[in-house]
Amino acid sequence: MEYYHIDAEHLGEDALVPLSVLGSSGEIFYELALEMIRQIRAGNEAGRDTVIICPVGPVGHYPIFVRLVNEERLSLKRCWFINMDEYLTDEDAWIDADDGLSFRGFMQREVYGKIDPALLMPEEQRIFPDPAAPERVGEVIERLGGVDLVIGGIGITGHLAFNEPDAALTPDQFADLPCRVLDIHPETLATNGAADLGGALEDMPRRCVTVGMREILGARRIRLGVFRDWHRAAVRRAAYGEVTSAFPATLLQRHADALIYVNDVAARRAY
Repeated sequence: MEYYHIDAEHLGEDALVPLSVLGSSGEIFYELALEMIRQIRAGNEAGRDTVIICPVGPVGHYPIFVRLVNEERLSLKRCWFINMDEYLTDEDAWIDADDGLSFRGFMQREVYGKIDPALLMPEEQRIFPDPAAPERVGEVIERLGGVDLVIGGIGITGHLAFNEPDAALTPDQFADLPCRVLDIHPETLATNGAADLGGALEDMPRRCVTVGMREILGARRIRLGVFRDWHRAAVRRAAYGEVTSAFPATLLQRHADALIYVNDVAARRAY
């Protein structure tokens, strides 16, 4: 595809999803942290709840976010964090929070556990999709009046959260998929296993629970960061490719306020 040959200098021109091409990964993470800070600050000033769908991957923005919250004494009391996903056992239960792969464990150690308790939101406002009741995510979002901001990345298969491709569905059908339990595709297992377990693919969980495309695309604002070598192709297909359920990130082209932050690695032409 010709879009894989777009060089860094011209990346973003005529893109169907707006791209912000920056420098190092640190710049990407700083911008994602600021997106969260600004959204929460605006909610606090307006006296209303702030609802953010959060990832564990990327995670580089969290140390910056935690530092700014503590330094600015930014209250999270009216903030709701809905995490995107979690790995499951073969019996479709959450993996143990003490497992190094657990997203619940990461958020407790690196985010909630490092914010001044005087600023932190109540525990019931820190939500993970539950494989036993995945519909609860949609119910909470509806009760709160929608999601203000989604922070995330793009997976190797174009997945947002763990919404793996399904070419059998039309884009409209795929966009309406709710929070649910599903299998993780082999390409995702290989990519995540290489990054997180040194290639020990046999120890990677095969199942997950994820917020759906319905929850992600229903948000008022979506901000993603791409920074890995293989993101060179992923970001180009997302921003220039045909809208298709075979590469879920292309559905961002239909969103009114989506933006992808691109670092100097991902900005290079794919090949």
